[in-house]
Amino acid sequence: MVRDLIRLSRMSLQRAAAVVILTGPALLQTSNVAAGPLTDRPGWAVHHTTKPYAQLVRDVITATKSQGLVVVTQAGPTKAAAARGITIPGNRVIGIFNNDYAVRVLRRSTAAMIEAPIRLYVTEEDNGDATLSYKTAIHVFAPYLAEGGPELADIAAELDQHLEAIAQKAVQPAP
Repeated sequence: MVRDLIRLSRMSLQRAAAVVILTGPALLQTSNVAAGPLTDRPGWAVHHTTKPYAQLVRDVITATKSQGLVVVTQAGPTKAAAARGITIPGNRVIGIFNNDYAVRVLRRSTAAMIEAPIRLYVTEEDNGDATLSYKTAIHVFAPYLAEGGPELADIAAELDQHLEAIAQKAVQPAP
């Protein structure tokens, strides 16, 4: 059985190599990647702005701190893609939370803590404007409400108030 799996893996690698060889030139010509702007969807808040991407990232971080939350993670593929010769619009996921919320969530549902940190998503549009999007906390924690009860719903509601305040402050035009 192990030999069969190895043989299948080799065949798959050979097929993948053939695809790359046959389509390689076409892949090299496609160095720009874009899927289009984010749109409203259930459980999400989407805030379009006229701010440049880098400014919106800075403003989100500043607004997060003003709400007593902490930026605990940041990740984005833009710079890594550029190092590979691929141009993509600015794209950053900013994870925010604080220890008070972590402790409170864990008291209600160990499983719900997988959703921390809450993520804010800053994306750059083709015209240079940026958008701030996020899944609402009540949406994110919905699968755990039966376990966490009304207390977890209250925590999610508090977090949603913080998220909305962050969004409102971050998307305001510069004076």
